[in-house]
Amino acid sequence: MPSSTSSDQGSDQEACVLRFSDLDLKDTNLTHPSINLKAELDGITKKKYSFAKKKAFALFVKTKQVPALPFECKEKWWKCCQQLFMDPISIHRHVATQHADEIYHQTASILKQMAVTLSTSKSLRSADSKNLLKEYFTHSHEVSAWLPDISCFSPDQLISAQDCKEGEVLLYYCYHDLEDPHWVCAWQTALCQHLHLTGKVRIATEGINGTVGGSKLATRLYVEVMLSCPLFKDYLCKDDFKTSKGGAHCFPELRVGVFEEIVPMGISPSKISYKKSGIHLSPAEFHKEVEKFLSQASQEQSDTILLDCRNFYESKIGRFQGCLAPDIRKFSYFPSYVDKNLELFREKRVLMYCTGGIRCERGSAYLKAQGVCKEVFQLKGGIQKYLEEFPDGFYKGKLFVFDERYALSYNSDVVSACSYCGAQWDQYKLCSTLQCRQLVLTCPACQGQGFTACCVTCQDKGSRQASGLTQDSFKEECECTARRPRIPRELSQHVQLPVSLEPGPTVSEDGPLLV
Repeated sequence: MPSSTSSDQGSDQEACVLRFSDLDLKDTNLTHPSINLKAELDGITKKKYSFAKKKAFALFVKTKQVPALPFECKEKWWKCCQQLFMDPISIHRHVATQHADEIYHQTASILKQMAVTLSTSKSLRSADSKNLLKEYFTHSHEVSAWLPDISCFSPDQLISAQDCKEGEVLLYYCYHDLEDPHWVCAWQTALCQHLHLTGKVRIATEGINGTVGGSKLATRLYVEVMLSCPLFKDYLCKDDFKTSKGGAHCFPELRVGVFEEIVPMGISPSKISYKKSGIHLSPAEFHKEVEKFLSQASQEQSDTILLDCRNFYESKIGRFQGCLAPDIRKFSYFPSYVDKNLELFREKRVLMYCTGGIRCERGSAYLKAQGVCKEVFQLKGGIQKYLEEFPDGFYKGKLFVFDERYALSYNSDVVSACSYCGAQWDQYKLCSTLQCRQLVLTCPACQGQGFTACCVTCQDKGSRQASGLTQDSFKEECECTARRPRIPRELSQHVQLPVSLEPGPTVSEDGPLLV
């Protein structure tokens, strides 16, 4: 475990931070990651393993660095997992014991980058346009060169308080081939820390997906930087950034990482590419299509399916009228759902929608690749853009979001019910049982009676935990998940979810953002 870095390594690590930064990756199946990784390396690369691991460790620690308070003599502090560390030994010990998986994945990324650098150098040199862009960044390779000047602002202007009027949350994505996602990762980490933004940012060779919260000044500066960056300025516009009331307090911390996909569908982008997505419809065009669909006398005999490709706990509290909302827990189940219900989509016009549009990009591409649909359309900008134009349109209820707000409200409709008494209710809370990640709809009256868990099994286990009988793990081991098929099969050709449906217990997705 490195406790310090020598002076001759310092400059090298500063240069590499642009490519190899803090990766927020988890793999619970890893038992001895370092041993497994070494076993997969060839003889030459094995010699570089130690160097790569030390670099990964140093870069991870560097991304957690925060400036000390003005009245303190110390030059460096570190913040990680909502804890403050004031000396190198303590932060190094914390990282070594709590973030071994992240270090493993970043070490693998560094080794991979080292391995492909030589093999790709010739092809990169042959592409003049890529050369120019790469050279452009090389001249200002320090992350600080790509951060906005905030010297004219006070810290209070950049830091948002709990009051939603003082801050906002940005939601955006950009599908665009990135040559060096690790550089982007380091830059995004530094940029968000520079502007005191929290949230989640996923980066891959296929693009970037982010939701960040902070003061309105900080989010404005963030958008300006993104729109002026040569990597994105030709692919992003101001309308691509969706805003809502909130702030930095909506997220527990900042998480920036490099992944294979910017939205976790579970299929490599090399097999299903965003470049083969469905036809984009503006909110106004989508509104007209839904109006036409709902006006048909028999929607079951219609050649159109209005498909919600979000998770069931999202569609439970808000959805389009007449939609088909699959009873799936994760977007990574969506391809299997399509495969299992392929006849449902045969010779159909499919109108797809999701929160902000990103899941439709890959989801529509997968549906098209099956070759059974007549046409596949998707709502550009997602539900959030639609509600900005049509708050009283065909979408009823709340819009679920993956942060501590849980939902945004654009209309007064309540389409879900308390799981215990059936009264109208659409405000989620986490199950009260320790370690259970389910979301539960329980109204104030039922909460007052002690019904705060997602199901009877969890309620009983919570009582036993309170009495000190057991403290073992209980994640997803309750009747909420046990009684639901992982991939449902629709019973009829076109099963629609009525707006008045009273849903059952729910599940939260403990994972990255979805737009």
